Formats: sequence, structure tokens, C-alpha cells
Amino acid sequence: MNNRIQSIRVGLFFLLGLALLWVTFESLNGGRVFKQKGYALLARFENLKGLQDGDDILMAGVRIGSVRQTRLAERKAEAVLSIQPGINIPNDAVAMVATSSLLGSNHLEITVGSTGLPFLQPGAEIKTRNTVDMNEVIAKLGSLGDRLEQVVGDIGKNLGGNDSGNIFKKIDKLVTDNGPKLTETISNLQDITAKIRSGEGTIGKLVNDSKLHDDLLASVDEIKGAATDARTFVSNAQAIVEQVKAGKGALGALVYDEQTGTEVKLAVKNLKEVSDKLNNGQGTLGKLISDDSLFREAQGTMRKVDRAVDGLSDQGPITAVGVAAKSLF
Repeated sequence: MNNRIQSIRVGLFFLLGLALLWVTFESLNGGRVFKQKGYALLARFENLKGLQDGDDILMAGVRIGSVRQTRLAERKAEAVLSIQPGINIPNDAVAMVATSSLLGSNHLEITVGSTGLPFLQPGAEIKTRNTVDMNEVIAKLGSLGDRLEQVVGDIGKNLGGNDSGNIFKKIDKLVTDNGPKLTETISNLQDITAKIRSGEGTIGKLVNDSKLHDDLLASVDEIKGAATDARTFVSNAQAIVEQVKAGKGALGALVYDEQTGTEVKLAVKNLKEVSDKLNNGQGTLGKLISDDSLFREAQGTMRKVDRAVDGLSDQGPITAVGVAAKSLF
């Protein structure tokens, strides 16, 4: 009887042990008897920052897998990722090591990526981004504090003190010694602002007189208009210069066209030759200009015509023509 009870107790303890093993196995295995096999991705980092095998992989805060293995290869830290079946990751997604808690535990965070892009295939390498480590931040803050302390010490030495407390003493002494001057300066500033408020002086009128303000704005507008006209004039002048440089127009052709310049020189030369001949009395026009005998002959002829006309006053037209012809020839 005692042996039977002892056997039952042993059997119950054995079953209880199996139950405890089952609960432990289920807890460690995520509530599944057999793990589902996912596909693997490779992620390369400069530093894994304490990421370990079995750490979770999250996307948008949802667990999509775990870190299967971490290793060092080609001076790079590599992490082999195990992604659950049915989870598709776009090829522009980025993986980064993130801190899970202040205790130092980490996990791998993968961005959602863009829609409409191809998915990463098993064995592919996912893009990575290095994140700031808290230890690095604390170290930088510590170095920054040391630098600030050094700067404060240098300032204290430059002001004649051996410690940072002397800086405040110097500042307090400076304010105490110059207190009356500061009070007088503030009083003067108050008087100036009161005058401006009451409209005294140029600045006061400019601030308080709206008409003066409007006149000033009108003057500024006129200045802007004049500047615009000046820019237009300069632009037109530049356009004219460009046309002249391009040989366009009469002036451009005269300046840059060799044929036109040659023709102008030839015309000037011919004009000079004509003027020289006129001065020398050559040709009919030159004789008319230089020889006054033709003028005297013309005057004599006109006098003869006048006498002939006077003699024809009582004669007919035919007789008048004959007499005039006789008188002339």
C-alpha cells in the first residue's frame, strides 16, 4: 500500500516536472511548439552597440523577427536577421540599432520603407544606419564640461584671478564703480525716448508726423522711379552699343564694316578733290566762283537787254524780237 502511494507521488512529481518544462519551453519559444522558419537578411554595421543573438527585430513597433547571429567579418560587424514568413520588407528600408530601455538592452529597428518598391529577397543585404550611442553622448558631455571649465579658468586668469569666482567679483566691481554713469546713461535714454514720443527733433517728427512719413515714402518712390529710368537708359545704351559692335545700323556699319569705311574715305577724298578744284577755279563751277569776269559780262548783257526792251516800247512783237536779237548779237 505504501509502495503504491509512493509510486503515485513520484508519478505526480514527474508529471508536474514535465508541466513546468512545458511552460518554460512555451515561454522561451514564443508560445509555439515549433518555431516557424523565416528567411534571413544580412545587416552590416560599424558597431552593433551590444546587440546580441536573440534580440528582437521591430518594424513600426511590431516584432517581425529576431537576430539569429552576430559576427565580425572584414572589419565590419554583421548581424544575420531572421524575418518571420509573410513579412515583406521594401528594398529601401533601413535597419538601425535602437535602445530598448535605460538598462542598456537593445533591439534592431527597421523602417517601413516605401510602397510599390520590390521586396528584399532571402539572403539580401539590408541598408543600415549608425545611431548615436548613449555612452558616446555621455562621453561627449563630459569632454564638453571639461572644456567649459577650462574656458572659465582661462577667462578668470585673463581678468587677473586664479579661479572662476574672481570673474563675478570683477563684474560686481565693474558695475559698482560705473553705477552713476550707468544711471546717467539710462536717464539720458529716457529723455531721448520722451522727446521722440512728443515729436521733437527730426526723428520724433519722422516717428509721429504721418505726413512727413508719407512724404518720405513718396520721395523714396521717386528715387526708385528714377533708378528704374536710369536702369532702362543704361539698358538701352547697352543695347545700342551691342548693335554697334555687331555692325548693325549706319553707325555700326561705319565703325565695323570695312567696305563702308572704305567708301566713306573715298567719298571724303572725292569731296576734297572737288573743293580743291573749286578753290583753284577749275571747271565751270570753279570759274563761276573764282573768275568775276563772267559776272561782269552777265551784267553787261543784262544792261543791253534792258536798253533793247526800252527801245521796243512802240514796236510789235516781231520787231521787238529782231531788235533784241540784234542788240544781243
